Amino acid sequence: MSSSLFSAFASLAEHLAAVLEPVFHGASTAAAIVLFTALVRLAVHPLSRQAARGQKAQARLRPQMNALRAKHGKDSKALQKAVMELHAAEKVSPLSGCLPGLLQMPAFFLLYHLFSSTSISGKANGLLDHTLFQAPLGGHWADALAHGGVFGARGLVYVVLFAVVAAVATFNYRRMKRQMAATPVMAAGGQDAVPGMAAMSKFMPLLSFGTLISVAVVPLAAALYLVTSTTWTAVERAFLYKDMVPAPAALATAA
Repeated sequence: MSSSLFSAFASLAEHLAAVLEPVFHGASTAAAIVLFTALVRLAVHPLSRQAARGQKAQARLRPQMNALRAKHGKDSKALQKAVMELHAAEKVSPLSGCLPGLLQMPAFFLLYHLFSSTSISGKANGLLDHTLFQAPLGGHWADALAHGGVFGARGLVYVVLFAVVAAVATFNYRRMKRQMAATPVMAAGGQDAVPGMAAMSKFMPLLSFGTLISVAVVPLAAALYLVTSTTWTAVERAFLYKDMVPAPAALATAA
């Protein structure tokens, strides 16, 4: 990683913390990380909207996808070609949903390395000493457990983060289950409406819970990024995909 880019990012973090210090005092650097995450998510929001339009378009194309599977049977090459032609004709990209996540990765890894490095441009990394309620932003959950245990001053910071992630993951899980119940992934005859989607749908609702593991192993600064971004994603998807997810009462009536 370029040392100049690393130094510039460290300077940005310090300036944001300085701006927020009158309000957040000792937690100003942590607040700066949350603000930085929100700015990154705001920057990629147009792509998230585009991805939502793409997924809705794919849902509308499902009857045509089923017809293509019935037409081509087990000829996977012909089916793949027909599906690509359909997507091109309808201007739908099956990869559009990946772009928002991919574009966030550089920001996350930059933050991760910043709070994992002991030095910046040959000087001691002072950001590692910044804290959130006594928990060092460069520390890990294991460090918090070694200094007071789960309910110590440092451990409680992680307890709150885990609680937020668990709540968001549960919300995502229930919402995705309702969406999948309303959008069958199996075509007539027991075949996948979208190749591989039936298998993927079995574990997709559980992916959000994987953030719990990430929060436990990355530096606290990176954990704050993950928690903020995950919460943003849950709210954003609830807004962008609200017309694709029926209310629980509607599903019960349909059943």
